[in-house]
Amino acid sequence: MRIGIIGAGIAGIASAIRMASKGHQVQVFEANAYPGGKLSEVRLANYRFDAGPSLFTMPMYVEELFQIAGVSIKGRFEYERLPIVCNYFWEDSTRLHAFADKNDFAKEVATKLGVAPEKVRQSLADSQRKYEVTGKIFLEKSLHKISTWTNLKVLNAMLKIPSLDLFTSMNTVNERHLAHPKLVQLFNRYATYNGSNPYKAPGLLSIIPHFEYEIGAFFPKGGMHSITQSLYELAKEKGVVFHFNTKIKAIKTQNGKAEALQTETDDIAFDRIICNMDVFHAYKQLLPNEKHPTRILKQPKSTSALIFYWGIQRQFPELDVHNIFFSDDYKAEFEQLEAGRIFDDPTVYINITSKLNPSDAPVACENWFTMINVPYNAGQDWDTLIAQTREHILAKLSRILQTDISKLIACEAILDPRTIESRTQSHLGSLYGTSSNNRMAAFMRHPNFSSRIQHLYFCGGSVHPGGGIPLCLLSAKIVSEVMD
Repeated sequence: MRIGIIGAGIAGIASAIRMASKGHQVQVFEANAYPGGKLSEVRLANYRFDAGPSLFTMPMYVEELFQIAGVSIKGRFEYERLPIVCNYFWEDSTRLHAFADKNDFAKEVATKLGVAPEKVRQSLADSQRKYEVTGKIFLEKSLHKISTWTNLKVLNAMLKIPSLDLFTSMNTVNERHLAHPKLVQLFNRYATYNGSNPYKAPGLLSIIPHFEYEIGAFFPKGGMHSITQSLYELAKEKGVVFHFNTKIKAIKTQNGKAEALQTETDDIAFDRIICNMDVFHAYKQLLPNEKHPTRILKQPKSTSALIFYWGIQRQFPELDVHNIFFSDDYKAEFEQLEAGRIFDDPTVYINITSKLNPSDAPVACENWFTMINVPYNAGQDWDTLIAQTREHILAKLSRILQTDISKLIACEAILDPRTIESRTQSHLGSLYGTSSNNRMAAFMRHPNFSSRIQHLYFCGGSVHPGGGIPLCLLSAKIVSEVMD
């Protein structure tokens, strides 16, 4: 078959590899001049930064693409497991190393916070239990096919719903398991992995720590952008043809079937079409005359991000690849996000790839990817907000690190919800599509196929199973399984 793919984001590339490995003729159309979407890079002066996602988990989904393609991954994509998942900092001088080894992490928590090690182990065991019951089923299968729901494993999982904390908030679950507010805050932050609010998101999301502490947190050699580059090269090797700087104007349909893609200059016929574009813009821009899934498109959006790419003219030995500087009032921070505002004391995340990839910064310097969670774009005065927030972030980091950070910044670039939307077509600049604060959110995401238009499929962070690299890769897997 001839298959046309809209968008060269990570899900689009993964779909291309899967389809080409089945012997199909695949063409990918990308409006930007580069592949990867959010999973791209920024180069500034003598510094290199990963533009978007900065944490690599579930590497088996990348490895699986090489296996499907029948190509050895050796020498093409390499990564290492991080011994420390993240360093955590609080204003009262508390500092905590989240060791990847569960027992070492539990000992660290006992030493720094006085929490009995078994509390941490019990919480992580609960996370693992929930993942083993639900993960393979609800993340790797379509929720919109009858065959999924007639599976015995699914029926077994449904019987265990009362024990999965689907009707309890993530914060409530963490308070139940953990005995210290700082530790609760640490585990609550996992809700932000899909742009959610831990005080509203269902407790089932407490499966997320399992990804880091059981499976592991990893660092790709060459940085996160090497994921894009390795898969892009693999796709080309399998015969996939990429068209960059090529915007799709419309998905052409006839008799209820998707049959062609319209570019600026031509209509190109395909047997099947896969859309890696944000599902909201896909309907509004590419299918304006088709009936839209209004209820799905109106769902609340996830949070966005404000990112400062800073070249720092100094090295900080107390920092690692991943670092979190917590707000003193986490609940108030999320209340502000819900109200469409940025908290004056935001939680700050800093990713420093030069810790393991020294060429990302000049000698004796570091590349700081400095990010906070912000609301999606609802018409806020972003220029004013960015200027104010920049000062708040610098003041916070300077206090905790006891150094005037502003004097160390050699160069700077900024990414905000407006530019996230313009560069990646993510509706309103949301990072993860639909918000997961509702307990039924997972079931309300757009399916990986169109129920009204035959031969049209969807992948990427705005559809099932959600945003983030692992889930985007899984969306491509689901498409390959449901395509008729």
